[in-house]
Amino acid sequence: MMEDKIKFVVIGSGHIGKRHATMIRENSESELVALIDIKPKEELDIDHFNVPFYQSIADFLASEIPFDIASICTPNGLHAEQSIQILEENKHVVCEKPMGLTKDNCEKIIFKSLQMSKHVFCVMQNRYSPPSQWIKSIVDEGVLGKTFMVQLNCYWNRDDRYYKKGGWKGTQDLDGGTLFTQFSHFVDIMYWLFGDIKNIQGKFADFTHQDNTDFEDSGFVSFDFIQGGMGAINYSTAVANKNLESSITIIGEKGSVKIGGQYMNEVVECNIENYKMPKLPPTNPGNDYGAYKGSAANHHYVIQNVVDTLKGRNTATTNALEGLKVVEIIERIYKVRDEQFNSHEINK
Repeated sequence: MMEDKIKFVVIGSGHIGKRHATMIRENSESELVALIDIKPKEELDIDHFNVPFYQSIADFLASEIPFDIASICTPNGLHAEQSIQILEENKHVVCEKPMGLTKDNCEKIIFKSLQMSKHVFCVMQNRYSPPSQWIKSIVDEGVLGKTFMVQLNCYWNRDDRYYKKGGWKGTQDLDGGTLFTQFSHFVDIMYWLFGDIKNIQGKFADFTHQDNTDFEDSGFVSFDFIQGGMGAINYSTAVANKNLESSITIIGEKGSVKIGGQYMNEVVECNIENYKMPKLPPTNPGNDYGAYKGSAANHHYVIQNVVDTLKGRNTATTNALEGLKVVEIIERIYKVRDEQFNSHEINK
């Protein structure tokens, strides 16, 4: 249990890295000790943090600046390797989603964390939104009865404004796919509520991203929940102009619920027998290209959970096993996608 301030280094000083750094600075029990990024400092707009800056993890470690934990905010394909590198230094890790791009890599992180007796906190901040907290409580308490059907709809706009030439987003090795980068938070919410899935079937297409990504932009995926009921994920980044919605609809034995809005941030429908919907705290709306609103407004909860856990007051909100399960579910969905695309190639 730590008595002093928790010392953080942030690896990756882009949009999300700066968000982590800001939340660390605003937490009275945390201290930002350094920032790391491969880009030159002058390109990053980080002078206001007023902490040492390094262009590699190796250079930072060589400085011997004391730290307790690293926030990993780099491209997806680097998360696993860098998490293991920090764990090998006998330090804790906060890892932005996804934890890795394969189940195998996630298992290596978990093995190393157990070997070193260190925490790996996976950033799934959508769990903290008031609608998410509310729906979790009524599912866990059996208010809806048996789960019959669950539908997750994620319809966003991601065009050339997002997939900039020469960037990592859209690449197979560093991005990994639409479900990893855009919608893993929502896959996490579904897993958090209803558990694992089986009998996956899918249909996939690339409508508008042939020139700026290595993978599909849209899919219909259906499956069964191991704990009962059936589900579907319908997703696309081919929506014109701006985001349309992220929603989850739940049809249960005793009623129906829908949470919607751009970021699954508002309760659209609550129709449950003998149940009165409570008044929820407000949720900040998001915008399309990354103002610190919507789910990103919840990062302070992530940092507070890290502090509380390391000081022995709480447990991790999203542990490494849960991070692995989200990656594994997406990997299994993509196996269905790859089989479909390969069969089409053969049929040509």
